[in-house]
Amino acid sequence: MEIRSIGVIGAGAMGTGIAHVCALAGYDVKLVDIDRERARKGLEKIGRNMDRQVRRALITEDEKADGLARIAIVADYAAMGACDVVIEAATEKEAIKKEIFAKLTETLKPEAIICSNTSSIPITRLAAATDRPEKFMGMHFMNPVPLMKLVELIRGLATDADTYETIRQLSEKLGKTTASSEDFPAFIVNRILLPMINEAVYALYEGVGNVESIDTAMRLGANHPMGPLELADFIGLDICLSVMQVLYDGLADSKYRPCPLLAKYVEAGWLGRKTGKGFYDYAGDEPVPTR
Repeated sequence: MEIRSIGVIGAGAMGTGIAHVCALAGYDVKLVDIDRERARKGLEKIGRNMDRQVRRALITEDEKADGLARIAIVADYAAMGACDVVIEAATEKEAIKKEIFAKLTETLKPEAIICSNTSSIPITRLAAATDRPEKFMGMHFMNPVPLMKLVELIRGLATDADTYETIRQLSEKLGKTTASSEDFPAFIVNRILLPMINEAVYALYEGVGNVESIDTAMRLGANHPMGPLELADFIGLDICLSVMQVLYDGLADSKYRPCPLLAKYVEAGWLGRKTGKGFYDYAGDEPVPTR
């Protein structure tokens, strides 16, 4: 199947990043969000990120202008009826995603492929909420999308070979390297990464070290570019908690139990960078540990 037009659902960090790379790769992009103002701000963010790429000589001014011209903000799913592929990048809530897919499939052409950017929810379950489980699969981008080279590809039980191959080729045309994962909770990256972050939160919770010492230890002792608590703030503590809950519920193993301190931060609305406070306070010029 030849891909010409791509729909993107959700204008948060992931959705705007996906729209960004698709447009630069030459695809017409239709971007929709439940909040039209967020979609407008998302398009402005794409422009700023492309400006950064121009300054770094990664793209030209003409490529930026052409890329932005390919992105159209649309009002609803009906405007995506002619898209060849639609990539869902909405909030990491299974009920919300299923509601989106139920409405989306009413407007899509029969041959269109649906992908979910879910970071943890089983693909087979999400596919069952559509009218085309054979044309549904996981396409999990990493954040920030324009910089990170990996896309995890996840087949559901019903995903057919042509769908998988089409999305694999699309991923490569976007300049990404793919890794195939079986349809287990959290797939590969988050199955390994999020329990490490959760364990770092437990180390903080139990008083093994404070925020600064834990992050410094892992940056310098394990040569990680970010400490695990700094990374949690970057990902979003609500997302971290959601993934851990999916792992805990899906695999029924106590080693995946979300740390109570992580849950407490989320209850407080301290979700990390996006809210200005998490394991660090971002109100000043430099982040300050909150514990």
